[in-house]
Amino acid sequence: MARSQASTSTAKGAGFTLHTERLGPLPLINHFIERLGLHDTLSRHVASDARCAVSHASALGVLLRSIIVEREPIYRQQETVHGFADGMFGISAREMAHLGDDRLGRALDRLFDADRAALLTELVLAAGQRFGVRFDEFHNDSTSISFCGSYRGAGGRQIRGRSAPAITYGRSKAHRPDLKQLLFILTMSADGNVPVAFRCCDGNTSDSVTHIETWNTLRAVAGRSDFLYVADSKLCSRENMDHIDRAGGRFVTVMPRNRLEDAQFREAIQTWTPGWTLVWDRPNPRYSDGPRDRWYVYRAQLPSMEAWSIVWVWSTLLTLRQHARRLRNIAAAVEDFEQLRQRLASSKARLRGAPEIDLQIKLTLDKHHVGRYLKVRRIVREEHVFKQARRGRPGPNTAYRKVTKRRFDLQWDLDDDAIAYDRRSDGMYPLMTNDRTLSDAQVLEAHKGQPMIEKRFEQIKTVHEIAPVFLKDEGRIEALFTLYVIALLIQALVERELRQAMAREGIDELPIYPEQRQCAHPTTEQVLRLFSLAQRHQLRQHGHTVQRFDLALTDLQRQVLGLLGVPACAF
Repeated sequence: MARSQASTSTAKGAGFTLHTERLGPLPLINHFIERLGLHDTLSRHVASDARCAVSHASALGVLLRSIIVEREPIYRQQETVHGFADGMFGISAREMAHLGDDRLGRALDRLFDADRAALLTELVLAAGQRFGVRFDEFHNDSTSISFCGSYRGAGGRQIRGRSAPAITYGRSKAHRPDLKQLLFILTMSADGNVPVAFRCCDGNTSDSVTHIETWNTLRAVAGRSDFLYVADSKLCSRENMDHIDRAGGRFVTVMPRNRLEDAQFREAIQTWTPGWTLVWDRPNPRYSDGPRDRWYVYRAQLPSMEAWSIVWVWSTLLTLRQHARRLRNIAAAVEDFEQLRQRLASSKARLRGAPEIDLQIKLTLDKHHVGRYLKVRRIVREEHVFKQARRGRPGPNTAYRKVTKRRFDLQWDLDDDAIAYDRRSDGMYPLMTNDRTLSDAQVLEAHKGQPMIEKRFEQIKTVHEIAPVFLKDEGRIEALFTLYVIALLIQALVERELRQAMAREGIDELPIYPEQRQCAHPTTEQVLRLFSLAQRHQLRQHGHTVQRFDLALTDLQRQVLGLLGVPACAF
């Protein structure tokens, strides 16, 4: 994490003192916070008593701004605030003296005790009213947040009458099964990828049981039920889909591989070519001289067992990637088996029993997902040696006995038929929807918005540095995660406003990258970096301001502020 700069620097001469105050991008962030009405909303839901020198809402506002701009730990918030101009974090330097880490922790306690679902819903509705965010299509997904430490007491206990999530082992999406975790469920609008709903669940929660509650929350946010709900294959259960369909909702989901309809299609395609319709034909997104990116769709003639439409998708680039991945996995598995053979041939081999060897074979096949393509056999080789029947120097009459040793070995064969069978359907996957008014291309387009939520997860893990988490109280952890979601909401609004303004003004690119390189889709992170060094100066004499030197904004900074609707005088 970047260390905060000092809030003032002095240059003395003839009784004058030059004070330098850091602004950074906070005037821009504060503009959006005020436009959203965040402080008033926090004040209504997280009330303070008269004994608090600083309200809980203000304390939470400090943490929120720190998440967006500095990402410093809680115990360094005083240092962070004092590194900026007075008032940039929503409170004065005098008020910040009352906000130690214990005080900020108590503010998180009060946020945990509050109705956080109602708080987030009110903020999302404000985003819809004040920024025009549409709520006609939502995308849902989840990720896991890993924790270092035992967290023995975090087993889903009651904290002041509220249930806290259990920090426990589960299916790690970060591929860290050795660490305990929480499930972080996020839903965002298709319009601007703005977060609209958030849940923090037990670390061992399955995604399949979370969709009904999430969908009910979205219905309250949208004020209707006919919005389009897009999610991954965990949505594809009869209970989930029936709930949405009976309530008048619409959904698009990926059909899992274990469905009968999937197997029947992959069997049929071995000898039959569907009537694919070309939807997109674009240049290679990674390599200018690479093969083109083509997407095809085909609506299955027969519906699903629930009588809903199935749209098959075929991506030419995905075809190449899946086949290449299969060959890499096979090569990696063969290499592991070669090493296992060497271990078995050694006189110091520890894997001597057949069950141990069979388990190692299974683990290797599962690790590389090549059980269909490699047929591995455990065989036994006999080695015969002759040893003296008795000790001593051998002579002409020495008797010998035959000793037979059993050595295990491996043999494997490549199943070319299985490889050819799967290669025939590489790059193809089925989508299912209950909305018969959507065209095949529209179904694909809705699903193609799903990776955007992965980018939000990447943002919260890399840019916001949500982990590692240094808090031990699971209630405070859940409250802090709520602030991270609100931070995502504000940043998504900044990003949406900028891109929409560029479209209105006919601006294709902005030179916002380092070295003034052009960017067609600027992110909030790049905007914040553009203003990260913003400062203002005051010339003082005997404690009185003689002259103020406002920030000299560059042309690009003024252009960005104009597109965002932020007055230049904010800096």
